[in-house]
Amino acid sequence: MQSNSHYPFSALIGQDEMQLALLLNAINPAIGGVLIRGEKGTAKSTAARALAALLPTTRDKKTEEDELPITLHTNAGKESISLSVGASPFVELPIGTSDDRLVGTLDIERALTAGERRFEPGLLARAHGGVLYVDEVNLLADHIVDLLLDVAASGVNSVEREGISASHLARFLLIGTMNPEEGDLRPQLLDRFGLTVDVIGPRDAAIRSEVVRRRIAYEADPTHFVEQYIEQDRTLASRVAVAKAELPRVLVPDSMLELMTQICIGSEVDGLRADITMYKTASTLTAWDGRFEVTADDVRQAARFVLPHRRRRQPFEEPGLDEQQLDDLMNQHRPRNDTESGQNGSTHNPNGGSADEQDAGSDGSTAEGE
Repeated sequence: MQSNSHYPFSALIGQDEMQLALLLNAINPAIGGVLIRGEKGTAKSTAARALAALLPTTRDKKTEEDELPITLHTNAGKESISLSVGASPFVELPIGTSDDRLVGTLDIERALTAGERRFEPGLLARAHGGVLYVDEVNLLADHIVDLLLDVAASGVNSVEREGISASHLARFLLIGTMNPEEGDLRPQLLDRFGLTVDVIGPRDAAIRSEVVRRRIAYEADPTHFVEQYIEQDRTLASRVAVAKAELPRVLVPDSMLELMTQICIGSEVDGLRADITMYKTASTLTAWDGRFEVTADDVRQAARFVLPHRRRRQPFEEPGLDEQQLDDLMNQHRPRNDTESGQNGSTHNPNGGSADEQDAGSDGSTAEGE
């Protein structure tokens, strides 16, 4: 866990769903990040910073924490170098950032005239192994968001100019926040975020009062306040590490996979990204709870994170998820019996194959293939 004076993650109250969505992505970055939508003053940026402080850096253990391997490709062949970029657990993307600032730049003039291959790493290099936070992501230029989401999905950043290219790993936990009152993202970009959470300020007077008390205490003496929650944060960090280690053991029954797909069909989402993300999210929820088989409750909770920003909306319809519709879709689900499926009760593992295949040592393919 990173040591700093950021507001402790465990000190946040009144935003349980936002905290859970962040923790799920910390356990399983393959979920694809989280978009937090909500009004001003709902602890969106505070939660993002607190999560980064909670987690260890995930830099490759084979390299120094302040070094990132860069592969340069030229007409003369391939060359590997290492550049100091700093192991940053939290990197914030400014609204007015440029392409070069985001992905890095190649000094073409120096390469052509002096034969020196020089790469200036960007924010994506600094974010490797940590959290990349994008405040007001809906105000970024669309092409910047496209670049960002492409790298987040692939885990590799590539820069190419005049026949010279550079590439490096860029694996980070992507957190975007936005105020819907200032405009929305295009549906194509919304779909690229794994989960979304809509947050509002607590409406319970007791909770609001406690939020104020904690914030005032933190501002008065940050060091003392952080010390009060350090053990709780360490417990959370340990629980995340355990869930990450146990995630490959989680099994998904066929009936639960069928339920996920039927919910996505009934919600009229486009493509299969929602189905795949729901599979990953439900599996991660199971690991977070310390269990090893996905249940309908896991599927329902996953749907509440995966579908709100993907479902089709009518003009002027508010974003969000119709909870009654979700319940109806779940109630309509009827698992196939032995005669219909021929394999009732079989399970799938997020890291490959059915349970029977794994027991037999088979290298079965994953059930969540892109």
